[in-house]
Amino acid sequence: MIELNKTIQWKPQATGTGRFGNWLENLVDWNLSRSRFWGTPLPIWATEDRKELICIGSIEQLMKEIDKAVAAGIMKDNPYKDFVVGDFSKENYDKIDLHKPYVDDIYLVSPSGQKMTREPDLIDVWFDSGAMPYCQLHYPFENKEYFDQRFPADFIAEGVDQTRGWFFTLHAIATMLFDSVAYKAVVSNGLVLDKNGNKMSKRLGNAVNPFETIDKYGADPTRWYMITNAQPWDNLKFDTEGIAEVQRKFFGTLYNTYNFFALYANIDHFEYKEADIPIEKRPEIDRWILSELNTLVKNCDANYADYEPTKVGRDIQQFVDENLSNWYVRLCRRRFWKGEYSEDKISAYQTLYTCMETIAKLASPIAPFFMDKLFLDLNRVSGKETVESVHLSDFPKVHEEYIDKDLEERMEMAQQICSMVLSLRKKSNIRVRQPLGKIMIPVLETANFKEQILKVKDLILHEVNVKDIVFVEDSEGVLVKRIKPDFKKLGPKYGKIMKAIAARIAQFTQAEIIQLEKEGRMSLEIENQPVEILVDDVEIAAEDIPGWVVTNFGALTVALDITITPELKNEGYARELVNRIQNYRKDSQMDVLDNIVVRVQSNENLDEAFRKMEDYIKSETLCVDFAIVPEVTDANKTSFEIETGINIDVAISVKK
Repeated sequence: MIELNKTIQWKPQATGTGRFGNWLENLVDWNLSRSRFWGTPLPIWATEDRKELICIGSIEQLMKEIDKAVAAGIMKDNPYKDFVVGDFSKENYDKIDLHKPYVDDIYLVSPSGQKMTREPDLIDVWFDSGAMPYCQLHYPFENKEYFDQRFPADFIAEGVDQTRGWFFTLHAIATMLFDSVAYKAVVSNGLVLDKNGNKMSKRLGNAVNPFETIDKYGADPTRWYMITNAQPWDNLKFDTEGIAEVQRKFFGTLYNTYNFFALYANIDHFEYKEADIPIEKRPEIDRWILSELNTLVKNCDANYADYEPTKVGRDIQQFVDENLSNWYVRLCRRRFWKGEYSEDKISAYQTLYTCMETIAKLASPIAPFFMDKLFLDLNRVSGKETVESVHLSDFPKVHEEYIDKDLEERMEMAQQICSMVLSLRKKSNIRVRQPLGKIMIPVLETANFKEQILKVKDLILHEVNVKDIVFVEDSEGVLVKRIKPDFKKLGPKYGKIMKAIAARIAQFTQAEIIQLEKEGRMSLEIENQPVEILVDDVEIAAEDIPGWVVTNFGALTVALDITITPELKNEGYARELVNRIQNYRKDSQMDVLDNIVVRVQSNENLDEAFRKMEDYIKSETLCVDFAIVPEVTDANKTSFEIETGINIDVAISVKK
């Protein structure tokens, strides 16, 4: 049993090698019998002097032994005489009851002619549970071929308290019968606790009613929260606020993504009737999301196979939130609502459709109802699949040829740089709609760093609303960095000399800081002891320089020019007006295709900006008639605040 246990995949592994392994190594004899009124009897009959015993292995054998007892005059008749051997129907088996106390009315005869009485004890109910793989199929009396094809089980799941119960009895019986494991993998479930980590109890009033929770939040958000919040073998601190967050951040995001797709697909009558556009002909943003999608499929397939549903759920959630919604859809919005039904637009539709269909399949084991609805809504229009449910479809296959790690790497760099620039804008209280002049990035000595960023330069500039990126080959003298030790990481390693290490780190020159960032480690000698400083052992931050704000993430540093010229200011005003008009269109429930007429009240601070940017304003808002007027007299006029303290009247109407 110990050797076979080493072949089982335990989740977590510590339960198999520790708790269960220790139990096997210190195993005592299994007391198989129990004294109870009702249950599965020990099938052993014995003479009064206990010198003769018989163990019955089947109903057929028992019936033959009863017939012998009848012939010997010990039994009046055979109570099982109406039972038909070989008839495995429920009706046939309803004729007999093999449980104690009924079976105790049966007496047998020994070879020497003595009366035999059944042993009064029962079989331990844990033996019943451990015999489940065989009993459920009535093995070996029937279903032998079926059983041979399906034993041992791929995996089982139960609470960790079953280590000495079901897990053990399954393992023990399979070892004794077949010298085999009963299960190839086992998930040892943790407990569901309240949000403070206490066991749920009616007495304490902290128990959560599962039916009320499902009625309020839905089955899928509840399942998704429980699977992604903690691995199945860890204890879960259950908080309904977490379910609400899952509803909003994951299901809400996916729902909004589908609604966006459906809105424009219906306008353009996209039904996926066109042949798939070859991957090499698709724009880089499409190739990127398809690469990330196939990486996701690959990871999900591996994690499902490894009984890691938490990793699956978290990977899907991250893909939907960070890659699909917040990056791909947001950057591609114009491709869906502007222009003709071109190859580029078809590529966008096909790519987003593929992403959503694949997500529905990947996530369906965790969120079966929502994903089935998503799949059916997509497939009802396209007819790509002939199945009636996502649960009847094939699991997605990985297209290795779609995976481009260089592309994924540079897009991740673009996302990181954009995140850093946006944080600098927030720190400086400058809205994203206000264009800025340039970003400065020191070049790292990693392979193709500059080339990778140049390939996504336009995307970065568009996303953060900045005009240019400037690369600095040697940032020393341009950017000043400060460094300080992380005592929580270095302290446990170096103890008494930590104070001296901190003093030495504080003396690092700019060249030493840059060297540490590039190489990831630095060797020192402190008080005659060798010390290795890793880049993760310190905190490095860049200081702001006049007219710039600076931030860093690991070795990557980004500086943002926050000087706003009159030209940039004018463009910012125009973007603010576009934003207000778009919000007005939405609030007024105008159709996305409606052309509009706009009248704007003259303002000395804004007129120049609006005149210079008129073409931009009109193209962004589907405006066909734009004019600046001394006074807006339309009865349905509204007021827009373009900047704090600057308000103008505006009239917007649909072009008839």
